[in-house]
This record gives sequence, C-alpha cells and structure tokens, in this order.
Amino acid sequence: MTETRIIATGLMFPEGPVVEADGSILVVEIERETVSRVHLDGRVEVVATTGGGPNGLAVGPDGALYLCNNGGFLFQKVAGLNRTRAGLQETYTSGRIERLDAKTGKLDLLYDRCGEHMLRGPNDIVFDDKGGFYFTDFGKTRLRERDHGGLYYALADGSSIVEVAYPLVSPNGVGLSPDNQTVYVSETETARLWAFDLVEPGKPKRHGFPSPHGGRLVCGLGGYQRFDSMAVDAAGNICVATLITGCITVVAPDGTVLRQVMTGDPITTNICFGGAEMKTAYITLSGTGQLMEMPWPEPGLRLAYN
Repeated sequence: MTETRIIATGLMFPEGPVVEADGSILVVEIERETVSRVHLDGRVEVVATTGGGPNGLAVGPDGALYLCNNGGFLFQKVAGLNRTRAGLQETYTSGRIERLDAKTGKLDLLYDRCGEHMLRGPNDIVFDDKGGFYFTDFGKTRLRERDHGGLYYALADGSSIVEVAYPLVSPNGVGLSPDNQTVYVSETETARLWAFDLVEPGKPKRHGFPSPHGGRLVCGLGGYQRFDSMAVDAAGNICVATLITGCITVVAPDGTVLRQVMTGDPITTNICFGGAEMKTAYITLSGTGQLMEMPWPEPGLRLAYN
C-alpha cells in the first residue's frame, strides 16, 4: 500500500470530501447527519446539522456548499465495519438538494423533485464551468423493492432542473471530464462506469441499443466489486472508490483499468484531491470511520469553484 496518513477517526460514515482553501477538509457524516470540518490536526468540528442523510457535497459559484441529501439511510455493523442496509427509516421524507452557508450553518432547500417526480436519494454532485451542476439520485432500497435512480442537471439558483438519464441501476458517483464535455456516472450494484457525451449542458448525445438509458459504457469490473463515488484527475482518468475490494480504481477514458490503489477498508466511498500541486488524495473510509490522506502520482483535476 502507498504511504498513507489517517487524518481523522471516529467519523460516522464519512463521505463527500471537499478541500477548503485553508487545507481543512469538509466531509459529510451520513449517520451523524452533519456536515463536518476535519482540521489537519485531526480535530472534527460540526459545520451544520442537516437531518436526513447528507451525502455528496460541492462548492458552487457563489462560494456556498451544495448538498445532496439522500433522505436517510439505515446502518448496521458487520464484521466490525459500519455499512448501510436495506430498509426505509421512519424519519425519511424524500431526497433533496440543499444549499448550505458554511459560515452561518443556514440550510435552504433547492430541489426535492424534477417535474412531477420526487427525488428519492440524491448521492453525488459536480459543478460544470457554466454554474450548473450534475447530480446522481441513487434511488431508494427497501427490503423487497427498489426505486430506480437517475442523473440530473440543475442550476444553482433553484430555477431549473432536468432529467439527463433515467433509469440507472444505483447511480452513485458523478464527475466531469477536464473539457466539461463528458459526464461520468458509476453504478454501485453493477460496477459499471458510464459516460454521457454532452451536446450542451444538461443535454447528452443519446447512444442507442443496447444502452438502457443513452449512456456509453466505459468499463465494468468483474467479480463482486461495487462502485461508489469518484473524482477525475487532470489527465482525465476517472478514480472511482470501489467497495468490497477496498480501493480506488483508476480508469482511463477509453475504459482501460490502469490500477487499483488499496486502502485497507472495504467500505471505501469517495476521493478528492488537494495540496499545492493537487497531488494529495483525501479518501473517506466509511467502514472504519476514517479520513485518509495519501500522495497521488498524478495531479487531480481542479474543480470549477474550489
């Protein structure tokens, strides 16, 4: 394993890491229902209590934080690891997209539906360079049935949301290519990575049969592996957190699996990049409740607004 450092422990299912200008890292703690700041000395500070299930997090064009709230998960301990389980908790209302002022903790609802369809479990989010954002809706899983998921595009001012692709099977991570011309989506249960080639923001070119939703298949992993969230590096490679295997899978745009970087936690859920040269990876280890730092051989892609 590459030399690593554990920055913080005791986190309650961390996800959605975002590096701040001062070097601290924002994470969501899904089980704790908070957005939290991890200082480089390991101190954890609650920024806001969100309720539901805070999941994906991104900085928007106004400097505010934009939050995918999945509405709430149930959790269980298995073999000493924290993980989610099927079923709908009693406090669930619906999934939603929220705007968070990190200075005041003020939380505003932006979207809880697309047209007449309620959002079920928004999961991950990425902004383009036009001020809009793509987000995945994972759907919702109950003991004997599952809601479909989808990919959406919305504006940060709350004025517009459109469906980009539907249905997807447990869509989780979302990322943009360096030129903002391709949206990548990782599906958890299929371990498939899809690309949506854009004609304009929020509008993809539709690929025909056998694509189930108009996307272009980049790759799929063999064996029992499951994809979670992602980040893209400066060269355009897609770095996808991979459950069960406990690693970051690095995939070239042509679908070649370049390598798998092991983390030691089978519930590895997300990655982001920071540091002066964008060559430090911050990885959420949700099964053990840790935030890991490791050097990365290639620089990460700088996101639109942070």
